[in-house]
Amino acid sequence: MFKTLLSILLSFLLLQGCFSPAEEHMEVKAPNIVVFLVDDMGWQDTSVPFYDSITAFNERYKTPAMELLASQGMKFTQAYASAVCSPTRISLMTGMNAARHRVTNWTLHKNQPTDAKHEFLQFPTWNMNGMTNELTVENTVRATPLPQILHNAGYYAIHVGKAHFGANQTPGEDPTHLGFDVNIAGHAAGAPASYYGENNYGNIDQTQTTWAVPGLEKYHGSKVFLSEALTREAIYQMDTAINRNQPFFLYMAHYAVHAPIQADSTYLKAYLEMGLDPKEAAYASLIEGMDKSLGDIMSFLAKKKIEDNTIILFMSDNGGLSASARGGIPHTHNAPLNSGKGSSYEGGIREPMIVKWPGVVKGGSVQKQPVIIEDFFTSIAEMAGASLDSISQKLDGVSFIPLLKGSPYSGLNRPLFWHFPNLWGAKGPGIGSYSAVRFGNWKLIYFHEDRHVELYNIAMDIGEKHNLAENEKDKVAELSAILGTYLRKVEAQMPFDTRVNRLVPFPDER
Repeated sequence: MFKTLLSILLSFLLLQGCFSPAEEHMEVKAPNIVVFLVDDMGWQDTSVPFYDSITAFNERYKTPAMELLASQGMKFTQAYASAVCSPTRISLMTGMNAARHRVTNWTLHKNQPTDAKHEFLQFPTWNMNGMTNELTVENTVRATPLPQILHNAGYYAIHVGKAHFGANQTPGEDPTHLGFDVNIAGHAAGAPASYYGENNYGNIDQTQTTWAVPGLEKYHGSKVFLSEALTREAIYQMDTAINRNQPFFLYMAHYAVHAPIQADSTYLKAYLEMGLDPKEAAYASLIEGMDKSLGDIMSFLAKKKIEDNTIILFMSDNGGLSASARGGIPHTHNAPLNSGKGSSYEGGIREPMIVKWPGVVKGGSVQKQPVIIEDFFTSIAEMAGASLDSISQKLDGVSFIPLLKGSPYSGLNRPLFWHFPNLWGAKGPGIGSYSAVRFGNWKLIYFHEDRHVELYNIAMDIGEKHNLAENEKDKVAELSAILGTYLRKVEAQMPFDTRVNRLVPFPDER
């Protein structure tokens, strides 16, 4: 009898030993991942300070959800993107720098460049059709997109809002061709014809079809503002994933706060009462409506009891549209940064960034290490546990997960690069055809038009007011060599100068 009981007990213990690890493994769920990307939001367009002190512009805006996110996550004070939208979005989706993927300006119509005309520079045939994973489309970058990688890893990949990945009449205009399981309101255009449901978000007549926001017919004729409509659809899709017991990747890419600067009436009155110019007040209302969206998503995650297993990454795609680029009509300000969207200066490329990762990131922490938009690709894949073994592209991005964990970081002493062999359709400080590198605290900008260089110590001169190129010629030579070597390595395109009948030389060959 004793032997029988002992045998049963041993068998039970063995079974426990066999099944406990498996049961524990089954309980470990892949984290949900939310990328909350804002369009044209400047570094100062929030009540969350990303400078070393609170500024008057921080005090202007009401972004309580961003404040909450920062209190629960890590704030990056030196996060960078490209100076205009499509290059940033392609870098996020591919892990490649713009110099390598060659979608160097914003995209719209098939095989039609969006470059402004220049007196003597001819711009290269860049990848004006955006990105694709097909072989039959010219002027595109072919890469394995991030949502496809996550889909293959078992994620329900949700696209909501602005896409701007590919030109119209190409596969890349539809996010579902890039690995997303569902697309809400994304297409080729990079701005909405209208934010107003009363105007059907631009779907009024044939004259607005290029910019009209697609797929939101249920809200046509209503008073639902575009940011609110997109948020409702995002919540519905997250709920769908939960009901499927499937982890989700939500790419929440707001059209806000891109022009047209149309006021969100829910928030406008308070800003007018502050005495702001009507255009500034309208812009501030767009900011607050965007923040409300973030808050609603965070509240949904808490209600569904999945906030502890959901990572949120907040970012903007380029700097705020400064007054100088609009002919002096103000609605946003990037000071103390110089200039804004489209510029090689910090106002064009430095962005507000926050990462919340429960159980990993210390709430209220601040990270001063520079990171750049292509780092999102590698970092998110690693967060999801998704393999990158079968991707088709060479990566420039470096995972910033060690920074989140306080671990040794491989990108500690690396240079960051920007390359814009194009001309954006606006004027202002630092706006032109250029290449740039930041290495440590030093930043070199090489302007293609007249071959001049500017050198700044960003730590000492965040406003880039003091060009040190004449006084620091050794540093100019060092950074020119780093930049030129990289541009040649990735076979970066350069403009053609018709005055001398040759390509603009690389910065270390000028």
